[in-house]
Amino acid sequence: MRILLLRTLPAAALLITGGLLPACSPLSKVLKNAQAGQEITVQPTVLESNGENVLFEVTAKVPASHLRKGAAYNLGLSYRYNNGLREDTVGRLTFISGEYLYDEEQKNKLVIRKQFSFPYSPQKSPGELLALPDARETKPNGKRVKGKQLTLARGIVTTSRLVVRQDTAITLLPETVDNNMSGTRVLPFFFDAGKAEIRNYLGTNVAALEDFIEANQHTDKVMIVAGHSPDSLDRHDARLADKRVRVLLNYYKKRVDTDSYLNKVSNIDFETEAYHRRWDLFLNKVQQSALKPAQVDSVLLLINDTPGSYATKEKSLHQLTFYDYIEQYIYPVMRFGTIAVRYTAPKRYDSEIYLLSKKIVEKQTEADALTPEELRYSATLTPLLAEKQRIYETSVATTGLWQAYHNLAVVLLQRSEKEVNPKVQKAYQRRAAVNFTLAAHRNPTAELFYRVGSAYHRAGDKLEALQNYDYAIKLGGPRPVLSKIFSDKAALEIEVGQLDDALRSLSYSSKTYQTIMNRALIYVLKGNYQGAANIYAEAIALRPQDPLLYYCLAVVAARQQNESAMAMHLRRAVQLDRAYANRAVEDLEFRDFAKGKQFLEALR
Repeated sequence: MRILLLRTLPAAALLITGGLLPACSPLSKVLKNAQAGQEITVQPTVLESNGENVLFEVTAKVPASHLRKGAAYNLGLSYRYNNGLREDTVGRLTFISGEYLYDEEQKNKLVIRKQFSFPYSPQKSPGELLALPDARETKPNGKRVKGKQLTLARGIVTTSRLVVRQDTAITLLPETVDNNMSGTRVLPFFFDAGKAEIRNYLGTNVAALEDFIEANQHTDKVMIVAGHSPDSLDRHDARLADKRVRVLLNYYKKRVDTDSYLNKVSNIDFETEAYHRRWDLFLNKVQQSALKPAQVDSVLLLINDTPGSYATKEKSLHQLTFYDYIEQYIYPVMRFGTIAVRYTAPKRYDSEIYLLSKKIVEKQTEADALTPEELRYSATLTPLLAEKQRIYETSVATTGLWQAYHNLAVVLLQRSEKEVNPKVQKAYQRRAAVNFTLAAHRNPTAELFYRVGSAYHRAGDKLEALQNYDYAIKLGGPRPVLSKIFSDKAALEIEVGQLDDALRSLSYSSKTYQTIMNRALIYVLKGNYQGAANIYAEAIALRPQDPLLYYCLAVVAARQQNESAMAMHLRRAVQLDRAYANRAVEDLEFRDFAKGKQFLEALR
């Protein structure tokens, strides 16, 4: 812990707004007495980033003899960075009644202990935390005496930013022209626990259903099913699944009556079914979850081989150590309803797709000159991203199909990768996230909501990303997809400082380079350096030529005060990538070795 013992400054050096104060002025005496034996400590001694913020605690002790009626001693805190060109105000410690306590060990001293924070940004490292002492009159517009500015701590250690996140390549959906426009549209809906009302937020397809009905595709048959989750909130009403079927049926019929000129309710064949106490549906969701095989087997055994009523078996699930996963990720999607619509549309053929698409985009002809598939297909006929974007934007506006929203989002991400301006890049990423969201609500799958979260993650909108990762997991899906979602969710949780949550997410992920590196980073941040080194060693087998891996091992060795190991790993990182030499010079993790022979030789 860093402690500053401050000597009394000469009175001539004490400035007051508007000029100098005489040496005998009351404010000068307050400042002189306060600084005689003053102690200031900062914890941590070197500032560190914690998620999106830099958190630290300042403790200041000053002699009680400085107290004067009508005057107060202050320590104004600021953070200076960008080679001294920028300085941001952080906060203030003021020794007035109600703010300080008498120190338990040194009864003649007053103490203030206070926590502070400021937002982290890359340009703030390196920098320094400063304190400007002053004494001032407490009356409005009172006089003020300034002392000499003090350096309290250096910053910022950015080891927590060494998160590994490997973006899964997001590619365009393949576009083909299919002249057969008949098919079945499936729209899932989800209900709140114990309720049968259609909701208008995350997890609904109200807008997609309305768009489909308004599109006036000739409808032959509509099939509606609904179920309930095993928990007590849903099962207490034996007719809840029937009510959910009824509310979806009535809603569909009402929209057809008001919004469709081609279809009539009397001409549509409606088929409905309510699922009551269906363990097979529950077990199917369990088998599509990220639970480990042994955990899945324990659920199957409990449900299939344990005697007892439906309610008894559900209560038995509560005894499982991983019940929180079932409650958080599986029960919500058991409260479902599904509308499947079988429809037909006339066939059409056109040999001038690209030309017609340009005319549609430029509003020289009507959008129905091409089918939705043909319009999207035309985007594959041009290499220009800007032109692809305009075609998909037109497709979105005219068809509202999820494929168009998805591919528009992919094109926007591709454009973001070619941008140099960070603000423009983030704007493209956020637009991509919005369009992925619209695609996902029209075709709700774990993979699509994962792409929503991934786009927000890229844009730095971390709360939105976390919510969409969470919802993607709740939908369930193939194990490789869920594993990747949990891996990226863990990376995001490390970035925001939620280390315990990140460890839990990693427990549902498969062992990859990303998950190994991030688990080791959590161990570093929690102070388990030997454990971190052991995990990093596992990553060497996967990527023996990765410079980041050796740099992380150098950081671990530095925290263990093992100079020779630090130099060895750092030398290897620099050999693989010279950029790590500049990084190490500015990294406060190596502050204790920065002037040593081994450190300097490692950077050569």
